[in-house]
Amino acid sequence: MATELADVLITTTFLHPEDEVDRTLRAAGLSTRHEPDLASLPASERNRLLSETRAIIAGTTPLTAENLALAERLEIIVRTGVGYDSVDIATATDRGIPVCITAGANRQAVAEHVFALMLAIARRVPENIGNLAEGTWQQLTGRELRGSTLGILGLGSIGKAVAEIAAGFGMEIVAYDPYFDEAFATARGVRRAELDEVLAQSDFLTLHLSLDDSTHNLINADRMQAMKPDAILVNTARGGIVDEDALVHAVRNGVIGGAALDVFATEPLPQDSLLLHTPGILATTHVAGATREARGDSGRMAAANVIDALGGNAPRFVVNPGYEKVSK
Repeated sequence: MATELADVLITTTFLHPEDEVDRTLRAAGLSTRHEPDLASLPASERNRLLSETRAIIAGTTPLTAENLALAERLEIIVRTGVGYDSVDIATATDRGIPVCITAGANRQAVAEHVFALMLAIARRVPENIGNLAEGTWQQLTGRELRGSTLGILGLGSIGKAVAEIAAGFGMEIVAYDPYFDEAFATARGVRRAELDEVLAQSDFLTLHLSLDDSTHNLINADRMQAMKPDAILVNTARGGIVDEDALVHAVRNGVIGGAALDVFATEPLPQDSLLLHTPGILATTHVAGATREARGDSGRMAAANVIDALGGNAPRFVVNPGYEKVSK
């Protein structure tokens, strides 16, 4: 059976044939194909599909250098999210292919999930539910957010949304960002500090940085040692920012008070991971941005960007502006 070719290849798991995004693309005269597990296709089928597609709306399925080398007609990649470490950016840039994100679509969703995690671990909600299910009526002592210091590493769109919510809880807010927004900080009462100062001062530390060579394992054993012994680490950014082995050791040995994670270096997280078997570490399945509202906005933004770009307009939210230097 011949491969069904398409103008737009969609690998995002929450987008489906005949949904709003699919209908929008088809109404614009573009054919679509959904392949959320692109790597599972037979090589010949995958290669032919990649060689003919003009646009990819991508989830977290990796788009490797090998994949992109095959995509001779590819004009744009749009990630339905803000992370783009699953795309080989260097190859895309060398090929003159813009890589875009759906900036801001999941801002509120991720920020709210930060507080879902923070409250769950601060008030020991999973332990309480587990005890009650086992027939134990134990009124565990938690801690309040009010009056505590929230450290934010990365005061971009999501970090700012977190700061706005934290103010409502009555938290003190201290933040580090290499491109610090002084106007926002002044208006919201956010104190600026260097990275090591934020680590030392935070009762709760939340990460909102991109994953690259400069942030890989940024939160390592030494930096956890610099944190308060009862500090709680929250990561909804990217798993590779935290040294997971060091984190397990730190929580088990009382170096820090605990952690709440939504992202991991390897996803799906293996069932035998020590992150799942260490008291004091709470884990969710990379769902911080998984709300109906955020996914709807993300899909619509991706479709609009693809339609505009294939129609000859400049793409938006490009993360590799160097692609324009490549002659087409």
